[in-house]
Amino acid sequence: MKILVTGGAGFIGSHLVDRLVQEGYDVVVADNLSTGKRKNINKAANFYKTDIQGSGLERVFRKERPAMVMHLAAQMDVRRSVADPTYDAQINILGTLNVLAQAVKHGTRKVIFASSGGAIYGEQEVFPASETHPLRPLSPYGISKLSGEHYLFYYQAMSGMQAVSLRFANVYGPRQDPEGEAGVVSIFAQKLLHGEQPIINGNGRQTRDFIFVDDIVEAHLAVMGKEVQGTYNVGTGKETTVNELFRTLADLTNPQCKELHGPAKKGEQQRSVVDSTKLRRELGWDNKVSMRDGLSRTVDFFRGTGA
Repeated sequence: MKILVTGGAGFIGSHLVDRLVQEGYDVVVADNLSTGKRKNINKAANFYKTDIQGSGLERVFRKERPAMVMHLAAQMDVRRSVADPTYDAQINILGTLNVLAQAVKHGTRKVIFASSGGAIYGEQEVFPASETHPLRPLSPYGISKLSGEHYLFYYQAMSGMQAVSLRFANVYGPRQDPEGEAGVVSIFAQKLLHGEQPIINGNGRQTRDFIFVDDIVEAHLAVMGKEVQGTYNVGTGKETTVNELFRTLADLTNPQCKELHGPAKKGEQQRSVVDSTKLRRELGWDNKVSMRDGLSRTVDFFRGTGA
């Protein structure tokens, strides 16, 4: 089976491509390399440097005619979405619309969409949040991801194409870009390894559901089955404070480094954790990588000793 991965040169996408190649699939990668890196692309994949918003994507679909699309290409920076909602919408809404339109036009049987658990639910009423939790995104990024889910449902209803939305918790692991706002694990790890002082926003008691990238990859494989469709959370169901994250990373890299707190970020969500019971119950998926093991593997990558 031929699978197109948009954003396949990026952090999560490249890990997914590696696993699909390992499983013997014919993999096509579409990425404009704005944030993805050419060195991340598996040599066995057929790579097209193209933007999801442009006509180049139609040429990819017309030539390759993928049976399945895993759509991960996106504007991922929540703060940039707040500063420039139009830019965020151009990529995450109009770009996603182009992907879906081309998929329907060229006979793609299934689309798996990378959505966001934390950004879509907003400030939670229930911990952890299941898929039925009220959807109240507090950023243009969250709004654009929710819009993508709605368009996915529309195209599914209109064309009969299978559609799955995976709502990720906070993903971390090797290849995550430490320059980006979203990757607090990679930012802290890089600073600690270089003897620099990480700054914890506010009191550090804000929580996130940190999930290792390999477990996200396994979730994609779990929902690939022909009859599987719908929306699934992908997380650990466990809250970790930023203070706890810092202490573990410091223990792995620079135990002498002390906690240093800076001003709180205005509007930062205080608690975020998702319930993945549905994915576990229906498809037998489970997160297998512990927090400490995942952080250790991430640190090894940034040290240059890990894959």
